[in-house]
Amino acid sequence: MVSQLIQNNDGANLCRHLVSAAQTIPHSLAVAVQQANGKSVGGLHYQEMDFQTLNAKSDELASALVNHGLTPGMKAVLMVTPSIDFFCLTFALFKAGIIPILVDPGMGIKNLKQCFIEAKPDAFIGIPKAHIARRLFGWGKSSVKHLINVGGSGFAQALTGAASLESLLKANPSATTKPFKMQWLDDDAMAAILFTSGSTGTPKGVVYSHKIFEAQITALKHDYAIEPGERDLATFPLFSLFGPALGMASIVPDMDASKPITANPDFIFAAIDKYQCSNMFVNPALIERLGAAGEANQHKLSSIRRVISAGAPATISSIKRFSQMLNHGVEVLNSYGATESLPISKIGSQALFDTTAATDNGGGICVGKAVDGVDIAIIKIDEQPVEHWDDCLRLPVDSIGEIVVKGPMVSRSYYQRDSATQVAKIQDGDSIRHRMGDLGYLDNDGLLWMCGRKAHRVDADVLPATNNPAKRYYSIPCERIFNTHSDVKRSALVGVMVAGKVTPLICIELKQSVACSLSAVLYGELRAIAEQHLQTQGIERFLIHPDFPVDIRHNAKIFREKLAVWAQKQIKE
Repeated sequence: MVSQLIQNNDGANLCRHLVSAAQTIPHSLAVAVQQANGKSVGGLHYQEMDFQTLNAKSDELASALVNHGLTPGMKAVLMVTPSIDFFCLTFALFKAGIIPILVDPGMGIKNLKQCFIEAKPDAFIGIPKAHIARRLFGWGKSSVKHLINVGGSGFAQALTGAASLESLLKANPSATTKPFKMQWLDDDAMAAILFTSGSTGTPKGVVYSHKIFEAQITALKHDYAIEPGERDLATFPLFSLFGPALGMASIVPDMDASKPITANPDFIFAAIDKYQCSNMFVNPALIERLGAAGEANQHKLSSIRRVISAGAPATISSIKRFSQMLNHGVEVLNSYGATESLPISKIGSQALFDTTAATDNGGGICVGKAVDGVDIAIIKIDEQPVEHWDDCLRLPVDSIGEIVVKGPMVSRSYYQRDSATQVAKIQDGDSIRHRMGDLGYLDNDGLLWMCGRKAHRVDADVLPATNNPAKRYYSIPCERIFNTHSDVKRSALVGVMVAGKVTPLICIELKQSVACSLSAVLYGELRAIAEQHLQTQGIERFLIHPDFPVDIRHNAKIFREKLAVWAQKQIKE
């Protein structure tokens, strides 16, 4: 069965790219999923699917879902591990106009339950493990009407209390002979709900439209120069979906996408080598892990032509080590953005290396220039909503403020979070500007420099009469200065109360070989460093923490709120 590409449609659907690929390159590889049998590379095998089959299978599933009672506009939680079924189901949901709800399992049980309360899903599609958790913790209990299980043994399926995907297909035999009529939506209609990870606050459901997906695909084509026929080592489920939409094969390694720091580098290297991947998407945790493995084994990634890194800033040292595996001239493209708006800007690793001195001296992290079609502005730091955009809100060059972005990939709202939408979004004619919640500045060359989260700044010695801080400290500029000390693995700026005043304090995580008994000497050296830089002058308090709490996905986003509570308990005024 092959779907027909609908011409002159009156709406949008991401799947039009898959339908087109099924017609133009039907037998080209679309997806390959690595499956491990043990810890040995010798036990690896792969499931493969070409574009024609992926399109046909997603058609078949879309028809089966509709026959089962799901209708356009319904919302369906999708908790399926990266697999052939994941690709087929996601495209099936899009084709049927059913809204997938995608969550990060690593956000924790409490956050997951809250996500489902807010999203009010009509259906829950998941592997047995997800269904068992759903039953134990009551996920979606008040709204879910359709339960569909994907995979697992007979015993595991019985525990789910859900209809199996196989039974849906058997109940709809005509789906294999009739093309599925794809749903076309308005450009800005809700097509998916993607929940933020919660690593920088409470998870929020970001409303995605097909217009946003199309803008992201366009950016990958033009700004990242991805071409049909490439093969992508995909380590993040959402990004892996863009492969087939770009005419690019998605090669999925056997790893826990929510905990990339636990990935087996040998498995990833094996997948790249087998399929001669030209592109790979990695986050800071993987850059660190793969770089260390590559250095130890002198491994080379000779087929890779482009590396895209996103999610959090990777350290320059880890990028340099990772780059030793790449051919001369191949760069790590560091992308800046968020679930609400991605990509916003990018910078190649060679240009990033040239900013090392500025970063080490408190200049922030350079995240490059805006991608095509994106406007970046800096506004004053304020917690109040801004209803309507005016260009007079822009701060001058080199002024630190909140980063605000406008472009076709910028989301318009959060789902069922009106107050969060009001704070984060600014109406600009028919468009929306998004307040990133990050602080930074634009330099004379139009480069954007990141200075940390707005919530992570420390306003020291606030004067009650004016509510203005005597001095404002920014997380990234301060921390990168202290990170230059040879004994410091990483640092974190927090605010603590001392004698009734907000006071900046730096938490320090030491390198493994350094003894805590040398803390008095270390603190003296750090105070000396602080006085050498305007950004850190006045910081006099330091505490050694044994192991920073960080998000599990990126292993880079420090939970400063937890450190602040810990530090406050240590303070002896």
